[in-house]
Amino acid sequence: MIDFRPILQVVGILLTTLALAMFVPALADLAADNPDWQVFLGAGFLTLFIGMGLFLTNRSGATGLTVRQAFLLTTLSWIILAAFAALPFSFAGLGLDYGDAFFESVAGLTTTGATVMTNLQGAPPGIIVWRALLQWLGGIGIIVMAVALLPMLRIAGMQLFQTESTDQEKILPRTARISVSISIIYLVFTISCFVAYWATGMRPFEAIMHAMTTVSTAGFSTHDSSIGVFNSTGIEIVAIIFMLLGTMPFVIYIQMVRGRFVPLWRDFQIRWFFAIALSAMVLLIVWRLATSDDGFWIIVREVAFNVTAIATTTGYASQDFSAWGGFAVAIFFVLFFLGGCTGSTSGGIKMFRVHVLAANIYSQLKRLTQPHGVFVAHFNKMQISDVVSQSVTTFFVIYIAAFFVLTVGLAAHDLDFLTSISGAAAALGNIGPGLGPVIGPAGNYASLPDSAKFLLCVGMLLGRLELFTILVLLTPRFWRE
Repeated sequence: MIDFRPILQVVGILLTTLALAMFVPALADLAADNPDWQVFLGAGFLTLFIGMGLFLTNRSGATGLTVRQAFLLTTLSWIILAAFAALPFSFAGLGLDYGDAFFESVAGLTTTGATVMTNLQGAPPGIIVWRALLQWLGGIGIIVMAVALLPMLRIAGMQLFQTESTDQEKILPRTARISVSISIIYLVFTISCFVAYWATGMRPFEAIMHAMTTVSTAGFSTHDSSIGVFNSTGIEIVAIIFMLLGTMPFVIYIQMVRGRFVPLWRDFQIRWFFAIALSAMVLLIVWRLATSDDGFWIIVREVAFNVTAIATTTGYASQDFSAWGGFAVAIFFVLFFLGGCTGSTSGGIKMFRVHVLAANIYSQLKRLTQPHGVFVAHFNKMQISDVVSQSVTTFFVIYIAAFFVLTVGLAAHDLDFLTSISGAAAALGNIGPGLGPVIGPAGNYASLPDSAKFLLCVGMLLGRLELFTILVLLTPRFWRE
Protein backbone atom coordinates (compact mmCIF):
# COMPACT_ATOMS: atom_id res chain seq x y z
CA MET A 1 0.00 0.00 0.00
CA ILE A 2 1.35 3.43 -0.97
CA ASP A 3 1.86 5.80 1.96
CA PHE A 4 0.02 8.96 0.88
CA ARG A 5 1.17 11.11 3.79
CA PRO A 6 4.43 12.37 2.24
CA ILE A 7 2.58 13.01 -1.04
CA LEU A 8 -0.18 15.03 0.61
CA GLN A 9 2.37 16.88 2.72
CA VAL A 10 4.22 18.09 -0.38
CA VAL A 11 0.92 18.92 -2.11
CA GLY A 12 0.06 20.97 0.96
CA ILE A 13 3.32 22.92 0.62
CA LEU A 14 2.66 23.54 -3.07
CA LEU A 15 -0.92 24.70 -2.38
CA THR A 16 0.34 27.02 0.33
CA THR A 17 2.80 28.53 -2.16
CA LEU A 18 0.00 28.91 -4.71
CA ALA A 19 -2.18 30.61 -2.10
CA LEU A 20 0.53 33.13 -1.27
CA ALA A 21 0.91 33.81 -5.00
CA MET A 22 -2.82 34.65 -5.18
CA PHE A 23 -2.26 37.63 -2.90
CA VAL A 24 -0.07 39.28 -5.56
CA PRO A 25 -2.92 39.82 -8.10
CA ALA A 26 -5.15 40.77 -5.15
CA LEU A 27 -2.80 43.67 -4.45
CA ALA A 28 -2.78 44.58 -8.15
CA ASP A 29 -6.59 44.76 -8.22
CA LEU A 30 -6.70 46.63 -4.92
CA ALA A 31 -4.26 49.23 -6.27
CA ALA A 32 -6.44 49.62 -9.38
CA ASP A 33 -9.61 49.83 -7.23
CA ASN A 34 -10.99 46.72 -8.92
CA PRO A 35 -13.40 44.63 -6.79
CA ASP A 36 -11.82 41.36 -7.98
CA TRP A 37 -9.25 41.71 -5.19
CA GLN A 38 -11.87 40.08 -2.98
CA VAL A 39 -11.99 37.10 -5.35
CA PHE A 40 -8.25 36.53 -5.10
CA LEU A 41 -8.28 37.09 -1.35
CA GLY A 42 -11.10 34.57 -0.85
CA ALA A 43 -9.55 31.99 -3.19
CA GLY A 44 -6.17 32.57 -1.55
CA PHE A 45 -7.41 31.97 1.99
CA LEU A 46 -9.37 28.87 0.91
CA THR A 47 -6.30 27.46 -0.83
CA LEU A 48 -4.09 28.41 2.12
CA PHE A 49 -6.44 26.70 4.59
CA ILE A 50 -6.49 23.46 2.61
CA GLY A 51 -2.77 23.57 1.89
CA MET A 52 -1.80 24.13 5.52
CA GLY A 53 -4.30 21.48 6.58
CA LEU A 54 -2.75 18.90 4.27
CA PHE A 55 0.74 19.83 5.43
CA LEU A 56 0.02 19.71 9.17
CA THR A 57 -2.11 16.55 9.15
CA ASN A 58 0.24 14.49 6.98
CA ARG A 59 3.60 15.06 8.64
CA SER A 60 5.08 11.56 8.43
CA GLY A 61 8.64 12.41 9.36
CA ALA A 62 9.91 10.90 6.11
CA THR A 63 12.86 12.66 4.46
CA GLY A 64 12.25 11.42 0.94
CA LEU A 65 9.92 9.74 -1.49
CA THR A 66 9.95 6.32 -3.05
CA VAL A 67 9.75 6.12 -6.84
CA ARG A 68 6.07 5.18 -6.76
CA GLN A 69 5.30 8.09 -4.46
CA ALA A 70 7.24 10.42 -6.75
CA PHE A 71 5.20 9.30 -9.77
CA LEU A 72 1.95 9.88 -7.92
CA LEU A 73 3.09 13.23 -6.50
CA THR A 74 4.17 14.55 -9.91
CA THR A 75 0.78 13.88 -11.50
CA LEU A 76 -1.40 14.82 -8.53
CA SER A 77 0.43 18.07 -7.85
CA TRP A 78 -0.10 19.42 -11.38
CA ILE A 79 -3.80 18.46 -11.43
CA ILE A 80 -4.57 19.74 -7.93
CA LEU A 81 -2.67 23.00 -8.44
CA ALA A 82 -4.54 23.59 -11.72
CA ALA A 83 -7.87 22.91 -9.98
CA PHE A 84 -7.22 25.54 -7.30
CA ALA A 85 -5.55 27.99 -9.70
CA ALA A 86 -8.81 27.98 -11.69
CA LEU A 87 -10.82 29.46 -8.80
CA PRO A 88 -9.99 33.15 -9.46
CA PHE A 89 -10.78 32.75 -13.18
CA SER A 90 -14.14 31.18 -12.30
CA PHE A 91 -15.16 33.62 -9.54
CA ALA A 92 -14.02 36.83 -11.27
CA GLY A 93 -16.49 38.62 -13.51
CA LEU A 94 -15.09 37.20 -16.74
CA GLY A 95 -18.06 35.09 -17.79
CA LEU A 96 -16.01 31.88 -17.52
CA ASP A 97 -17.55 28.73 -16.05
CA TYR A 98 -15.32 26.40 -14.07
CA GLY A 99 -14.55 24.26 -17.15
CA ASP A 100 -13.15 27.26 -19.03
CA ALA A 101 -11.35 28.45 -15.89
CA PHE A 102 -9.71 25.03 -15.48
CA PHE A 103 -8.63 25.09 -19.14
CA GLU A 104 -7.03 28.51 -18.62
CA SER A 105 -5.21 27.42 -15.48
CA VAL A 106 -3.93 24.19 -17.06
CA ALA A 107 -2.73 26.17 -20.08
CA GLY A 108 -0.99 28.53 -17.68
CA LEU A 109 0.74 26.07 -15.35
CA THR A 110 1.85 23.81 -18.22
CA THR A 111 3.16 26.94 -20.02
CA THR A 112 1.05 26.00 -23.04
CA GLY A 113 -0.44 29.45 -23.51
CA ALA A 114 -3.73 28.34 -25.09
CA THR A 115 -6.53 30.64 -23.97
CA VAL A 116 -10.30 30.95 -23.91
CA MET A 117 -10.21 34.61 -22.89
CA THR A 118 -10.93 37.51 -25.23
CA ASN A 119 -10.47 41.27 -24.87
CA LEU A 120 -7.38 40.75 -22.75
CA GLN A 121 -6.48 44.43 -23.04
CA GLY A 122 -9.71 45.20 -21.15
CA ALA A 123 -9.26 42.51 -18.48
CA PRO A 124 -8.71 43.50 -14.83
CA PRO A 125 -5.03 43.86 -13.87
CA GLY A 126 -5.29 41.10 -11.27
CA ILE A 127 -6.34 38.53 -13.88
CA ILE A 128 -3.49 39.57 -16.20
CA VAL A 129 -1.03 39.25 -13.31
CA TRP A 130 -2.47 35.86 -12.33
CA ARG A 131 -2.14 34.49 -15.87
CA ALA A 132 1.49 35.59 -16.10
CA LEU A 133 2.31 34.41 -12.58
CA LEU A 134 0.89 30.94 -13.24
CA GLN A 135 3.09 30.54 -16.28
CA TRP A 136 6.15 31.84 -14.46
CA LEU A 137 5.63 29.44 -11.55
CA GLY A 138 4.86 26.62 -13.97
CA GLY A 139 8.13 27.28 -15.78
CA ILE A 140 10.15 26.78 -12.60
CA GLY A 141 8.23 23.60 -11.79
CA ILE A 142 8.85 22.21 -15.27
CA ILE A 143 12.61 22.75 -15.10
CA VAL A 144 12.92 21.21 -11.64
CA MET A 145 10.81 18.25 -12.73
CA ALA A 146 12.92 17.70 -15.85
CA VAL A 147 16.28 18.09 -14.09
CA ALA A 148 15.64 16.46 -10.71
CA LEU A 149 12.69 14.08 -10.93
CA LEU A 150 12.32 12.60 -14.42
CA PRO A 151 15.93 11.32 -14.70
CA MET A 152 15.47 9.47 -11.41
CA LEU A 153 12.12 8.08 -12.52
CA ARG A 154 13.74 6.94 -15.79
CA ILE A 155 11.03 8.56 -17.90
CA ALA A 156 11.33 8.16 -21.70
CA GLY A 157 15.12 8.14 -21.84
CA MET A 158 15.58 10.90 -19.26
CA GLN A 159 17.97 8.65 -17.30
CA LEU A 160 20.54 9.81 -19.87
CA PHE A 161 20.71 13.06 -17.87
CA GLN A 162 21.09 11.41 -14.49
CA THR A 163 24.07 12.96 -12.73
CA GLU A 164 23.71 11.85 -9.14
CA SER A 165 22.76 8.81 -7.09
CA THR A 166 19.36 7.31 -7.78
CA ASP A 167 18.80 6.52 -4.10
CA GLN A 168 15.02 6.58 -3.83
CA GLU A 169 15.16 8.18 -0.39
CA LYS A 170 17.07 11.23 -1.68
CA ILE A 171 14.59 12.53 -4.27
CA LEU A 172 13.28 15.42 -2.15
CA PRO A 173 16.63 16.74 -0.82
CA ARG A 174 18.18 16.69 -4.30
CA THR A 175 15.14 18.47 -5.76
CA ALA A 176 15.42 21.18 -3.09
CA ARG A 177 19.09 21.82 -3.87
CA ILE A 178 18.51 22.04 -7.60
CA SER A 179 15.42 24.22 -7.15
CA VAL A 180 17.43 26.94 -5.40
CA SER A 181 20.05 27.15 -8.17
CA ILE A 182 17.46 27.11 -10.94
CA SER A 183 15.24 29.69 -9.22
CA ILE A 184 18.09 32.18 -8.91
CA ILE A 185 19.03 31.88 -12.59
CA TYR A 186 15.36 31.99 -13.61
CA LEU A 187 14.79 35.14 -11.57
CA VAL A 188 17.87 36.85 -13.04
CA PHE A 189 16.64 36.08 -16.57
CA THR A 190 13.17 37.42 -15.73
CA ILE A 191 14.48 40.69 -14.29
CA SER A 192 16.84 41.14 -17.26
CA CYS A 193 13.98 40.50 -19.70
CA PHE A 194 11.78 43.01 -17.88
CA VAL A 195 14.46 45.71 -18.09
CA ALA A 196 15.05 44.97 -21.78
CA TYR A 197 11.33 45.13 -22.62
CA TRP A 198 10.95 48.37 -20.69
CA ALA A 199 13.97 49.88 -22.45
CA THR A 200 12.54 49.00 -25.88
CA GLY A 201 9.18 50.68 -25.35
CA MET A 202 6.87 48.55 -23.21
CA ARG A 203 5.18 50.10 -20.23
CA PRO A 204 6.46 48.69 -16.90
CA PHE A 205 3.33 46.63 -16.23
CA GLU A 206 3.36 45.09 -19.72
CA ALA A 207 7.11 44.55 -19.50
CA ILE A 208 6.97 42.50 -16.30
CA MET A 209 3.98 40.47 -17.53
CA HIS A 210 5.68 39.60 -20.82
CA ALA A 211 9.01 38.97 -19.09
CA MET A 212 7.40 36.26 -16.96
CA THR A 213 5.76 34.59 -19.95
CA THR A 214 8.79 34.92 -22.23
CA VAL A 215 11.40 33.34 -19.96
CA SER A 216 8.95 30.54 -19.18
CA THR A 217 8.39 30.06 -22.96
CA ALA A 218 4.70 30.20 -22.14
CA GLY A 219 3.12 32.83 -24.38
CA PHE A 220 0.30 34.52 -22.44
CA SER A 221 0.13 38.18 -23.43
CA THR A 222 -1.67 41.29 -22.21
CA HIS A 223 -3.35 41.74 -25.62
CA ASP A 224 -5.41 39.56 -27.94
CA SER A 225 -2.93 40.39 -30.72
CA SER A 226 -0.01 39.10 -28.62
CA ILE A 227 3.40 40.70 -29.26
CA GLY A 228 2.18 41.89 -32.66
CA VAL A 229 0.25 44.73 -31.01
CA PHE A 230 3.49 46.57 -30.24
CA ASN A 231 4.78 46.44 -33.84
CA SER A 232 8.32 46.97 -32.56
CA THR A 233 11.48 45.40 -33.93
CA GLY A 234 13.29 46.04 -30.66
CA ILE A 235 10.64 44.29 -28.57
CA GLU A 236 10.62 41.31 -30.92
CA ILE A 237 14.42 41.02 -30.74
CA VAL A 238 14.25 41.01 -26.93
CA ALA A 239 11.54 38.34 -27.09
CA ILE A 240 13.63 36.18 -29.45
CA ILE A 241 16.69 36.37 -27.18
CA PHE A 242 14.87 35.42 -24.00
CA MET A 243 12.70 32.77 -25.66
CA LEU A 244 15.95 31.14 -26.79
CA LEU A 245 17.42 31.45 -23.29
CA GLY A 246 14.31 29.81 -21.86
CA THR A 247 14.52 26.85 -24.21
CA MET A 248 18.16 26.01 -23.45
CA PRO A 249 19.05 23.43 -20.73
CA PHE A 250 19.22 25.24 -17.40
CA VAL A 251 21.82 22.76 -16.15
CA ILE A 252 24.23 24.38 -18.60
CA TYR A 253 23.57 27.77 -17.02
CA ILE A 254 24.42 26.29 -13.64
CA GLN A 255 27.67 24.99 -15.13
CA MET A 256 28.40 28.40 -16.64
CA VAL A 257 27.97 30.06 -13.23
CA ARG A 258 30.61 27.63 -12.00
CA GLY A 259 32.97 28.71 -14.80
CA ARG A 260 32.33 25.91 -17.31
CA PHE A 261 31.35 27.46 -20.66
CA VAL A 262 32.38 24.66 -23.01
CA PRO A 263 29.10 22.63 -22.71
CA LEU A 264 27.14 25.58 -24.14
CA TRP A 265 28.41 25.04 -27.68
CA ARG A 266 29.20 21.33 -27.40
CA ASP A 267 25.74 20.18 -26.35
CA PHE A 268 24.11 18.26 -29.21
CA GLN A 269 20.64 19.42 -28.14
CA ILE A 270 21.57 23.06 -28.64
CA ARG A 271 23.24 22.35 -31.99
CA TRP A 272 20.25 20.42 -33.29
CA PHE A 273 17.76 23.00 -32.06
CA PHE A 274 19.51 25.91 -33.78
CA ALA A 275 20.11 23.87 -36.95
CA ILE A 276 16.41 22.99 -37.25
CA ALA A 277 15.17 26.49 -36.33
CA LEU A 278 17.55 28.22 -38.76
CA SER A 279 16.66 25.77 -41.52
CA ALA A 280 12.96 26.50 -41.00
CA MET A 281 13.66 30.23 -41.10
CA VAL A 282 15.61 30.01 -44.36
CA LEU A 283 12.94 27.89 -46.04
CA LEU A 284 10.15 30.24 -44.96
CA ILE A 285 12.05 33.38 -45.93
CA VAL A 286 12.60 31.97 -49.42
CA TRP A 287 8.94 30.90 -49.60
CA ARG A 288 7.63 34.29 -48.51
CA LEU A 289 9.94 36.18 -50.86
CA ALA A 290 8.46 34.13 -53.70
CA THR A 291 4.83 34.52 -52.60
CA SER A 292 4.67 37.93 -50.87
CA ASP A 293 5.16 41.53 -51.92
CA ASP A 294 6.59 42.52 -48.53
CA GLY A 295 10.15 43.79 -48.31
CA PHE A 296 13.09 41.53 -47.48
CA TRP A 297 13.73 42.83 -43.94
CA ILE A 298 10.03 42.79 -43.07
CA ILE A 299 9.86 39.14 -44.09
CA VAL A 300 13.04 38.28 -42.20
CA ARG A 301 11.70 39.94 -39.06
CA GLU A 302 8.28 38.23 -39.25
CA VAL A 303 9.71 34.80 -40.01
CA ALA A 304 12.46 34.97 -37.39
CA PHE A 305 10.07 35.96 -34.61
CA ASN A 306 7.26 33.51 -35.38
CA VAL A 307 9.56 30.55 -36.04
CA THR A 308 11.38 31.21 -32.77
CA ALA A 309 8.07 31.51 -30.91
CA ILE A 310 6.84 28.14 -32.21
CA ALA A 311 10.18 26.29 -32.15
CA THR A 312 10.64 27.26 -28.48
CA THR A 313 6.97 26.32 -27.83
CA THR A 314 6.31 29.84 -26.49
CA GLY A 315 3.37 30.50 -28.76
CA TYR A 316 3.64 34.27 -29.21
CA ALA A 317 2.58 35.60 -32.58
CA SER A 318 3.23 38.81 -34.47
CA GLN A 319 1.42 37.66 -37.60
CA ASP A 320 -1.21 35.08 -38.54
CA PHE A 321 1.38 32.68 -39.96
CA SER A 322 -1.30 30.13 -40.81
CA ALA A 323 -2.29 32.50 -43.65
CA TRP A 324 1.18 32.37 -45.23
CA GLY A 325 0.27 29.44 -47.47
CA GLY A 326 0.32 25.65 -47.43
CA PHE A 327 4.11 25.28 -47.32
CA ALA A 328 4.38 27.59 -44.28
CA VAL A 329 1.59 25.69 -42.52
CA ALA A 330 3.46 22.43 -43.10
CA ILE A 331 6.72 23.85 -41.68
CA PHE A 332 5.02 25.21 -38.58
CA PHE A 333 3.15 21.94 -38.10
CA VAL A 334 6.44 20.04 -38.00
CA LEU A 335 7.81 22.55 -35.47
CA PHE A 336 4.79 21.82 -33.26
CA PHE A 337 6.25 18.38 -32.52
CA LEU A 338 9.98 18.93 -32.06
CA GLY A 339 10.21 21.33 -29.12
CA GLY A 340 13.33 22.62 -27.40
CA CYS A 341 15.95 21.18 -25.07
CA THR A 342 15.52 18.93 -22.07
CA GLY A 343 15.86 20.71 -18.74
CA SER A 344 14.27 23.87 -20.12
CA THR A 345 10.76 25.34 -19.95
CA SER A 346 9.89 24.31 -23.52
CA GLY A 347 7.59 21.46 -24.48
CA GLY A 348 7.42 19.08 -27.43
CA ILE A 349 9.26 15.82 -28.02
CA LYS A 350 12.61 17.46 -27.15
CA MET A 351 15.81 17.66 -29.16
CA PHE A 352 17.67 14.95 -27.27
CA ARG A 353 15.03 12.38 -28.26
CA VAL A 354 15.15 13.53 -31.87
CA HIS A 355 18.93 13.09 -31.79
CA VAL A 356 18.75 9.66 -30.13
CA LEU A 357 16.20 8.45 -32.68
CA ALA A 358 18.29 9.78 -35.57
CA ALA A 359 21.44 8.18 -34.13
CA ASN A 360 19.68 4.82 -33.81
CA ILE A 361 18.36 5.01 -37.36
CA TYR A 362 21.85 5.83 -38.66
CA SER A 363 23.37 2.92 -36.73
CA GLN A 364 20.71 0.57 -38.10
CA LEU A 365 21.41 1.70 -41.67
CA LYS A 366 25.13 0.99 -41.18
CA ARG A 367 24.31 -2.49 -39.84
CA LEU A 368 22.41 -3.24 -43.05
CA THR A 369 25.54 -2.67 -45.13
CA GLN A 370 27.96 -4.18 -42.57
CA PRO A 371 26.05 -6.97 -40.78
CA HIS A 372 29.05 -7.98 -38.65
CA GLY A 373 30.04 -4.49 -37.61
CA VAL A 374 29.53 -3.05 -34.14
CA PHE A 375 27.98 0.39 -34.19
CA VAL A 376 27.21 2.30 -31.00
CA ALA A 377 25.11 5.47 -30.96
CA HIS A 378 26.32 8.36 -28.79
CA PHE A 379 24.84 11.52 -27.31
CA ASN A 380 27.20 14.22 -26.03
CA LYS A 381 30.04 11.64 -26.06
CA MET A 382 27.98 9.29 -23.89
CA GLN A 383 27.06 5.86 -25.16
CA ILE A 384 23.34 5.48 -25.65
CA SER A 385 22.37 2.26 -23.89
CA ASP A 386 19.80 -0.16 -25.26
CA VAL A 387 17.50 0.76 -22.38
CA VAL A 388 17.60 4.46 -23.30
CA SER A 389 17.13 3.70 -27.01
CA GLN A 390 14.13 1.52 -26.26
CA SER A 391 12.66 4.14 -23.92
CA VAL A 392 13.00 6.90 -26.52
CA THR A 393 11.56 4.76 -29.31
CA THR A 394 8.63 3.79 -27.10
CA PHE A 395 8.08 7.44 -26.22
CA PHE A 396 7.87 8.34 -29.92
CA VAL A 397 5.32 5.59 -30.54
CA ILE A 398 3.17 6.59 -27.56
CA TYR A 399 3.46 10.30 -28.44
CA ILE A 400 2.23 9.71 -31.99
CA ALA A 401 -0.52 7.40 -30.73
CA ALA A 402 -1.67 10.05 -28.25
CA PHE A 403 -1.61 12.62 -31.03
CA PHE A 404 -3.86 10.48 -33.24
CA VAL A 405 -6.26 9.72 -30.38
CA LEU A 406 -6.55 13.42 -29.53
CA THR A 407 -7.03 14.31 -33.19
CA VAL A 408 -9.84 11.77 -33.58
CA GLY A 409 -11.39 12.91 -30.30
CA LEU A 410 -11.42 16.55 -31.43
CA ALA A 411 -12.72 15.62 -34.89
CA ALA A 412 -15.58 13.74 -33.20
CA HIS A 413 -16.77 17.15 -31.96
CA ASP A 414 -17.36 18.15 -35.59
CA LEU A 415 -14.28 20.35 -35.70
CA ASP A 416 -12.58 20.78 -39.07
CA PHE A 417 -9.50 18.72 -39.85
CA LEU A 418 -6.95 21.55 -39.52
CA THR A 419 -8.37 22.61 -36.14
CA SER A 420 -8.42 19.02 -34.88
CA ILE A 421 -4.94 18.02 -36.02
CA SER A 422 -3.22 21.27 -35.03
CA GLY A 423 -5.09 21.47 -31.72
CA ALA A 424 -3.91 17.98 -30.78
CA ALA A 425 -0.31 18.81 -31.75
CA ALA A 426 -0.38 22.18 -29.97
CA ALA A 427 -1.75 20.65 -26.76
CA LEU A 428 0.73 17.75 -26.62
CA GLY A 429 3.62 20.04 -27.55
CA ASN A 430 2.50 22.76 -25.08
CA ILE A 431 2.60 25.28 -27.93
CA GLY A 432 -0.56 27.33 -27.43
CA PRO A 433 -2.01 28.51 -30.75
CA GLY A 434 -2.93 25.98 -33.40
CA LEU A 435 -3.48 26.54 -37.10
CA GLY A 436 -6.43 27.88 -39.06
CA PRO A 437 -9.07 30.54 -38.38
CA VAL A 438 -10.51 28.98 -35.21
CA ILE A 439 -7.54 28.28 -32.90
CA GLY A 440 -4.77 29.83 -35.01
CA PRO A 441 -2.68 32.87 -34.03
CA ALA A 442 -5.64 35.14 -34.80
CA GLY A 443 -8.15 33.03 -32.84
CA ASN A 444 -8.49 31.20 -29.52
CA TYR A 445 -10.11 28.15 -27.94
CA ALA A 446 -13.25 29.84 -26.57
CA SER A 447 -15.63 28.50 -29.22
CA LEU A 448 -14.70 24.83 -28.73
CA PRO A 449 -17.16 22.53 -26.90
CA ASP A 450 -16.45 21.88 -23.21
CA SER A 451 -15.65 18.21 -23.81
CA ALA A 452 -13.11 19.20 -26.50
CA LYS A 453 -11.47 21.58 -24.03
CA PHE A 454 -11.29 18.75 -21.50
CA LEU A 455 -9.53 16.57 -24.09
CA LEU A 456 -7.06 19.37 -24.72
CA CYS A 457 -6.43 19.69 -20.97
CA VAL A 458 -5.58 15.98 -20.90
CA GLY A 459 -3.29 16.53 -23.87
CA MET A 460 -1.53 19.49 -22.22
CA LEU A 461 -0.92 17.52 -19.02
CA LEU A 462 0.23 14.43 -20.92
CA GLY A 463 2.68 16.49 -22.96
CA ARG A 464 4.01 18.41 -19.99
CA LEU A 465 4.45 15.31 -17.78
CA GLU A 466 6.16 13.33 -20.57
CA LEU A 467 3.25 10.89 -21.06
CA PHE A 468 4.56 7.99 -19.00
CA THR A 469 4.36 9.86 -15.69
CA ILE A 470 0.57 9.76 -16.06
CA LEU A 471 0.19 6.51 -18.02
CA VAL A 472 2.09 4.47 -15.42
CA LEU A 473 -0.64 5.31 -12.90
CA LEU A 474 -3.19 3.52 -15.12
CA THR A 475 -1.41 0.17 -14.86
CA PRO A 476 -2.66 -2.29 -12.17
CA ARG A 477 0.93 -3.25 -11.32
CA PHE A 478 1.66 0.27 -10.09
CA TRP A 479 -0.87 -0.11 -7.27
CA ARG A 480 0.33 -3.55 -6.16
CA GLU A 481 2.94 -4.09 -3.46
